[in-house]
Amino acid sequence: MGPRFNRMKPRIAIPLPHGSDPEYAQRAIPQYERAVELSGAEPVRIPLDRPPAEVMKLIERCDAVLLPGSKADVDPAKFDSERHPKTEAADPKRDTVDELLLQDAYNMRKPVLGICYGLQILNVYRSGTLVQHIESPVNHEAGRKVPVAHEVEVERGSMLAEIVLANENAAENAGKGTASSRAEHLFKSRDGTTGSRALPIPVNSSHHQSADAIGDGLKIVARCPRDGIIEALEGTSSDHFVLAVQWHPERSFDDDEHSRAIFRALVEAAKDKHRELVGEFEAT
Repeated sequence: MGPRFNRMKPRIAIPLPHGSDPEYAQRAIPQYERAVELSGAEPVRIPLDRPPAEVMKLIERCDAVLLPGSKADVDPAKFDSERHPKTEAADPKRDTVDELLLQDAYNMRKPVLGICYGLQILNVYRSGTLVQHIESPVNHEAGRKVPVAHEVEVERGSMLAEIVLANENAAENAGKGTASSRAEHLFKSRDGTTGSRALPIPVNSSHHQSADAIGDGLKIVARCPRDGIIEALEGTSSDHFVLAVQWHPERSFDDDEHSRAIFRALVEAAKDKHRELVGEFEAT
């Protein structure tokens, strides 16, 4: 068995958060890496200044992708919009690497977790659009100064709802197999009704943009109840773990079980993918 598969922990690719502000990037990325490590996986930093072929070699050895936040904003030209006066400068280096990561993840059905900017670039990559500046009485940027910025309401019956209710559902989920099969069970069992109210959870958020038109193969699974801002997306394919949240679970990892559950779900899905890749390798 080659070195690609001679390991126990899954590897999760994390691009450096910013391509032209190394101080910010080096300050931001350890929180994501720590959350991944404490959840049982190996974080792999993906540099933003290497040739695409070199980046792809790193990506190919990873089992999942985590797209972190950023101080940049996605270039509005990517979704055919004029630039809003409050839209921050784009980060072409970060966007190039994110697109390589997402291309590989969708081709190979590798798990994806997008956080804040990661949600936004995922949605644009899938041909969605963004609200370039949120006008709302809710302070969506408050998470830089306070532990909880506001609440979000998660749609019951979604994969995200199952994840944040992991403790309550542990006994029920024990016999449902892999993360992918649990997600498939959810999609098959949903009957389209909305009899139970949404699941409210407190979040730490620091953003001034959000998803608008939703990209291909994605669906809305959480909103801010006070202003309707989209707070989470997930994939519509039951065999591919794709989740993106507009808040920052890496910041609240130590104090919030919901935040830890999100990272655990990514790592469990990455373990499933690693086992699948090992099987494919051994079969060749």
